[in-house]
Amino acid sequence: MTTFSTPPAHSRRAVIAMAMMPFALHAQEMLEPIVVTGKAENLIGEADAASKGQSDREELLERPYLRRGELLEVVPGMVVTQHAGGGKANQYFVRGYNLDHGTDFGIFVDGMPANYRAHGHGQGYADMNFLIPEFVERLDYQKGPYDARMGDLTTAGSAEFSLVNSLERGFAGITIGEDDYYRGVFGDSVQAGSGTLTFGGEATYYNGPWVLEEDAHRFNGLIRWHTGDEDNFFNIMLLGYQAEWTSSDQIPERAIYSGEIDRYGYLDPTNGGQSQRYSLSMNWGRLCDDVMWKGNGYVGYYDLDLYSNFTYFLDDPVNGDQFRQSDQRIFFGGDVSATLQGRSIFGAPTDYIIGFQTRNDAIWDLELARTRARADVNKIREDDVFTGNYSVYAAAETKWNEWFRTQAGVRADLFYFDVESDNPANSGDEFDGIAVPKLNLIFGPWADTEYYLNLGGGFHSNDARGIFTRIDPNDGVTPVLPVDPLVRTWGSEIGVRHQWGANLTTTAALWYIYSESELLYVGDAGNVEAGPSTDRYGVEFAAYWRPNEWFSFDSEIALSEGRYTDTSGGAFVENQVPFIISSGLTLGGKTGLYGTLRARYFSERPLTADKRVESEDSLQFNARVGYRLENWDFAVDVLNLFDREDNDIEYYYTSRMPGEPAAGIDDVHLHPAEPRTIRASVTYYW
Repeated sequence: MTTFSTPPAHSRRAVIAMAMMPFALHAQEMLEPIVVTGKAENLIGEADAASKGQSDREELLERPYLRRGELLEVVPGMVVTQHAGGGKANQYFVRGYNLDHGTDFGIFVDGMPANYRAHGHGQGYADMNFLIPEFVERLDYQKGPYDARMGDLTTAGSAEFSLVNSLERGFAGITIGEDDYYRGVFGDSVQAGSGTLTFGGEATYYNGPWVLEEDAHRFNGLIRWHTGDEDNFFNIMLLGYQAEWTSSDQIPERAIYSGEIDRYGYLDPTNGGQSQRYSLSMNWGRLCDDVMWKGNGYVGYYDLDLYSNFTYFLDDPVNGDQFRQSDQRIFFGGDVSATLQGRSIFGAPTDYIIGFQTRNDAIWDLELARTRARADVNKIREDDVFTGNYSVYAAAETKWNEWFRTQAGVRADLFYFDVESDNPANSGDEFDGIAVPKLNLIFGPWADTEYYLNLGGGFHSNDARGIFTRIDPNDGVTPVLPVDPLVRTWGSEIGVRHQWGANLTTTAALWYIYSESELLYVGDAGNVEAGPSTDRYGVEFAAYWRPNEWFSFDSEIALSEGRYTDTSGGAFVENQVPFIISSGLTLGGKTGLYGTLRARYFSERPLTADKRVESEDSLQFNARVGYRLENWDFAVDVLNLFDREDNDIEYYYTSRMPGEPAAGIDDVHLHPAEPRTIRASVTYYW
């Protein structure tokens, strides 16, 4: 019988205390109702799944975070970590998936996708560093493949960031912290013609606690013009981002235990990279009688040069194993939809939505090369790639009676893949398509309780290079089998949502996801690995309480398992996290003293398919205390409050340091969580 993993004894008391907080709070007397927004908002009658939710600007900005990617941890059961320098995309975990840098979880900013197909470092790579947190208005999230609007790379779920149309007040702030952390940010909104012009920028520098200084610097900018109201609007936005950094990467555990290097040390001093991203996007909406038209379009430029060395001297004892991954692309696409309101089917009120989406990536100099101290040694492969995706979707939401409504939908996607490789044998072009159904059944409400049954098909595309790779690019001789362009997935969920008065929301969900294959392009090696099909399943609980304007509390628990259907190589999906809990409380009003305390725990997880090797668990606390005046905000963040020596990420594989056997040594390779760090900030508003 399959059981869920539980935390080890040394963390169990802290985890149980975190888990029990919502039940203790429920026992307290409910206070007078207030206008509640964010995750505690009453979504009964609106949400179509227990795992669907939202977070508002206030909730996002009150969280103390080490990296901006951690904004995604408002998604229940999501863990965001890092295994390299700060300019690289984060590592994401949710619903039994080690998402690597984004595969199978879609991230969107005002309708513009953040995930990259056929990326130099891996399919679905999602770098959130181009986002300035102070300009986020809200975040809408959902789990599973149940929404007809969501297609490629969204099987585990999706998150949609909406940016501000106008700032209530202009602001300028600076933050100074340990390990040479410096950040400056500003923003303002002014009237411009018939609309509002919002603009802002950010500059960040950080060396970090590493023996090898990170020397990371980042610049972000935003300009946005908006006009109109909820029913008739138009906005256009320019985003810009540029970063450079040095990276310590993950290091072998044996080197730490032997004293050869420090826990925050390094083996290759030349790892790191540079990246930039610029985009122009627009959104519009128009209500024509009883039809709501909406659309968005975007075009952007992105590039990345990333230098990594994970195995040190295993493959090349002379030059070392450092490699460069390069990616340059133009991406463009859009979405147009029409919602037909007030229709009926069999006499039942029905709203229909139909839509068309497209996403295109034109990529050149998509290169993988062996390097030494960032100088090329030999090129493994170089490709020019075009991927095009053209989609239609339709859904109908019907209210059959006072206690039963449905959402039924379908989505069809057509893909075009074109690869011109430096090896003609690995070139080609191909069309492929897929159609998936969606069905959501919503029962209730009864006694402020709503029940959900969700069923749906999903998919993810594989890296275009893998579709046409017939010769191993590492030796130019060995035949390999191309992979299927599209991998089908299926998901289901049973959930419940209960509203305890106006101020407390609780949800629970039992879910299952099946994937036909774990096919994955391995950017570190330049080839494709095909894994067996998988089953993932789990349960999630959440509670959100906001009894008044100066206190809020949330707690989320997620248990999951991931298993291969073919167990000949081991049953367990590597690096899937069986147990996650996140809790936090915030005190304080619009002026005066305020504070936030957050805790996040994730359990041991299998590093090998036979579960012979497991990672350590992690329990991190972040805190913020501050004081607000009418025009000033003073705050101090303490990250990793108790200075725990946890690890952000762990892998198990073979590597070789100088002097070790030629075959290398199997070992755990880790990237440590940063030690306790303090950052002080001051912000002025006008």
